Amino acid sequence: MAKRKAKTKVNLSVGRGEKRSVKQGAGLTAKGRRKYNRKTGSNLKAPVTGKVKKGSKAAGRRKSFCARSKGWTGERGKAARRRWKC
Repeated sequence: MAKRKAKTKVNLSVGRGEKRSVKQGAGLTAKGRRKYNRKTGSNLKAPVTGKVKKGSKAAGRRKSFCARSKGWTGERGKAARRRWKC
């Protein structure tokens, strides 16, 4: 049998100025998203917080986020859902 390579762990902790406070609506700041995307090769986007046209791509993102985050009952989760207007 072939040996498996051990996965390298990437430190994804966020530092100062990279997380929004609960009062600001939780989630990551632009700086935090850039850092996360750089480290992981992801493509995190900013939250959909404004008015959106029905059926648009942004409306779909909001609907999807709201569905996924329905069970978030913590303080930060509730704040994030408020920010996304769920």
